Amino acid sequence: MSLLTSGNMLLLLLLLCGQSLGAPRSFSVDYKSDCFRKDGEAFRYISGSIHYSRIPRVYWKDRLLKMYMAGLNAIQTYIPWNYHEESPGRYSFSGDRDVEYFLKLAQEIGLLVILRPGPYICGEWEMGGLPAWLLTKKDIVLRSSDPDYVAAVDKWMGKLLPMMKPYLYQNGGPIITVQVENEYGSYFACACDYNYMRHLSKLFRTHLGEEVVLFTTDGAGLGYLKCGSIQGLYATVDFGPGGNVTAAFEAQRHAEPHGPLASVNSEFYTGWLDHWGSPHSVVSSAIVAKSLNKMLAMGANVNLYMFIGGTNFGYWNGANSPYGAQPTSYDYDAPLSEAGDLTEKYFAIREVIKMYRKIPEGPIPPTTPKYSYGTVVMKKLQTITDALETLSFSGPVKSVYPQTFIELNQAFGFVLYRTTLPVDCSAPTPLSSPLNGVHDRAYVSLDGVPAGILERNKALTVNVTGKAGSQVDILVENMGRINFTEKTTTTLKLGLVSNLTLGKDTLLGWTMYSLSIDEAVSQDLLGETKTTDPPQPAALPAFYKGSFIIPDGIPNLPQDTYIKLPKWRKGQVWINGFNLGRYWPTRGPQVTLFVPANILSTAAPNNVTVLELEEAPCSSGPCSVEFTATPILNGTVHSDDKQHRRLFKRICCGN
Repeated sequence: MSLLTSGNMLLLLLLLCGQSLGAPRSFSVDYKSDCFRKDGEAFRYISGSIHYSRIPRVYWKDRLLKMYMAGLNAIQTYIPWNYHEESPGRYSFSGDRDVEYFLKLAQEIGLLVILRPGPYICGEWEMGGLPAWLLTKKDIVLRSSDPDYVAAVDKWMGKLLPMMKPYLYQNGGPIITVQVENEYGSYFACACDYNYMRHLSKLFRTHLGEEVVLFTTDGAGLGYLKCGSIQGLYATVDFGPGGNVTAAFEAQRHAEPHGPLASVNSEFYTGWLDHWGSPHSVVSSAIVAKSLNKMLAMGANVNLYMFIGGTNFGYWNGANSPYGAQPTSYDYDAPLSEAGDLTEKYFAIREVIKMYRKIPEGPIPPTTPKYSYGTVVMKKLQTITDALETLSFSGPVKSVYPQTFIELNQAFGFVLYRTTLPVDCSAPTPLSSPLNGVHDRAYVSLDGVPAGILERNKALTVNVTGKAGSQVDILVENMGRINFTEKTTTTLKLGLVSNLTLGKDTLLGWTMYSLSIDEAVSQDLLGETKTTDPPQPAALPAFYKGSFIIPDGIPNLPQDTYIKLPKWRKGQVWINGFNLGRYWPTRGPQVTLFVPANILSTAAPNNVTVLELEEAPCSSGPCSVEFTATPILNGTVHSDDKQHRRLFKRICCGN
């Protein structure tokens, strides 16, 4: 009798505490009961997007804790392929790229993970996360069954997915679902390359197993779901606030008649992206909270995109078509600001979530303090042309016609193109890019005198004068590859992607210099200018440098800050060799750049390097930059761009 009682008690304990005593963890779609099931119980997630690639590693815990304390039980993140494999076969998963540490941290905090590993991610990220070196295959068709593309995807996923497998929920990790591709229904292939999606589905199953929940995400319309959804992958939708929630979910129900009640919004937009030359996007907290409340009341699973946007450091920002580059800030008007600050929207969303699930007890991590380090005087270093031998580690490349960045084995940044005038131009003569082949912006000079700027879709001609044999220098800057709905790889190429003409004649005989500017800055190889000539009214692209000291021994320093460049026009900024990103206050809307405390030092002077491409404010006195505690992301916009970009607008098949 006592043995029987003990057996019954053991059985009871196993039923009540099965997971802790070895019962298998599980996460699945229950199509009969129309819900997700986690360890056998009906489950609903309220998630938020965070991109580890846009946030310094030292701040991952702070941001994740704030998300947890808002009431989220999951996060969603992309894995940008080009962030981890910048050149073929050379992988980087350490430091800010340590995605495994990020996943462990999320699990320790108590957050599940919705993983979006691509291979294409969009995300307003350089080339949608696809590595630029794919373009070395001239006829490659991205995001298709093209054998060259598929072979590269297979190799990458063969590296990445086995790394992710131990972190699946059923294997003891935090990952509950994995997205295959991204918004494929918005791609040009409206004939639907189902073979491509089937291949990816099989590939993911091979590496991750049959139990993992795989899903797709597309716009909330039948036109998107036609090509984006496929049998065996759970179809979800994305849409922003203020619209018809019922109609949006009905589109998903058409593709997915059964599954989680009221369906899944994988990208509920809390804000929207910015473009240089367009006003800063703002979405009201009230509208976001109202739409969120409506979806949660319906029983929907929701991911808030973005919960924190972060920063496009370096050259990682993307662009949209018609060509419009996104700025360095990816603040997104999200509940947590670019710097992780708590906002009104954060607390409005938290109040809504509190109506549907218990909010964790305890204090919310506070907004990180910001510090105004003040003004830093900048001294002119060399121009790009003065420093050419230092900057071009690989040396000059000669060609009859100009070559693209990829043909020069350069992913992004800057390339200097050099040729000579073939004839005398005593009267102003048009130097043109008749096929709109300047990708993306070019700074033209003749014999060391600035002549004008060529810009993709905007300025295709400058008038020049000079004698035959005059040296023509064209510094081409990439502004970010298009990340969404591109039909051909031509639009993704950088540099001079077609011939330039002088009058009616094609310019020939080019010498090209790939510029390794990041390496030269980080190694402190740039010297001071040797010229004693008075400053010119317009200056050649040049470097400037200054430094400031943060005293040691003062508690809580260094702190986050923002750099502001009063009267500077356009360029790139590095602090202690770290590439903060692009500045362009003369076009707007972003004026300040976020400077995270982790790149600052109290042990040595902090070096600030600026590459000003147009004109530094030095002709009337010393140049300076300013460190301030207050961001400015909604500055005055100066642009002739007539393109009106609507909030939450997606494009599909010409619609």
